[in-house]
Amino acid sequence: MTTESLSRDITTIQQSNPLVHSITNHVVMNTTANSLLALGASPVMAHAREEAADMTRIAGALVLNIGTLSPLWVEAMHLSLEAAVDAGTPVVLDPVGAGATSYRTNTALALLKTGGITVLRGNASEILALTPAGGRTKGVDSTDDADQALDAIRELALRHDVIVSVSGKTDHIISAEQHIRVQNGTALMARITGMGCTASAFTGAFCAVNEEYLQAAAHAMATLGIAGEIAEMDSRGPGSFPVVLLDTLAKLDAETVTKLAKFDEGEQN
Repeated sequence: MTTESLSRDITTIQQSNPLVHSITNHVVMNTTANSLLALGASPVMAHAREEAADMTRIAGALVLNIGTLSPLWVEAMHLSLEAAVDAGTPVVLDPVGAGATSYRTNTALALLKTGGITVLRGNASEILALTPAGGRTKGVDSTDDADQALDAIRELALRHDVIVSVSGKTDHIISAEQHIRVQNGTALMARITGMGCTASAFTGAFCAVNEEYLQAAAHAMATLGIAGEIAEMDSRGPGSFPVVLLDTLAKLDAETVTKLAKFDEGEQN
């Protein structure tokens, strides 16, 4: 990851408007769609099993978010995942609330075990719930610290041949060989609904324009974090913050991103 590659991807998204197909939850649909539009991507959400796979075939990326599950949506997710694998389309899985119930955990594991997931993105407890160590999810909130569970996360990335992106005070983006740490963001982002889901949708948008998926996943976290830092300065609290964040994303330029990005990268130990 470099500041040049980050600014290049943002410009590419703004110019090419990649289509991101999200099978996501009721709580965040509007937030997700508006955030993708502000970034420069094009959102679509086709949840019906009759069309989910067809929509995936014309998308640049597929995002699967298990926040409000139902059997019909799970079926649509598997059909879409199969279509994405056939088309070579990158897939982001957000295991929202994994660890809170066995239905969520087992659904996320079943999708992960297909072998078609490109990036697994969630908070520390959700990610750890998919490892033998387990996680301590409180609803959809994390009670674990990724910094203290990196070995388990690395093993998960290796076992499923997937990139793992874990959000927190420091965002960790991990593959079997590489580890990128992103330090952008603000605590205010944890006080409004949908920021984690937006991070997953952004990961899809960046994977649609950059086949270096570890780099793309890190770019998504840095971009959202930088926009959050700027928006916090101009908002009055969690009520006005989402509106200012959308305006900030719509005006975000390569020069600003290059100036504010905070990250480091290295090989795994």
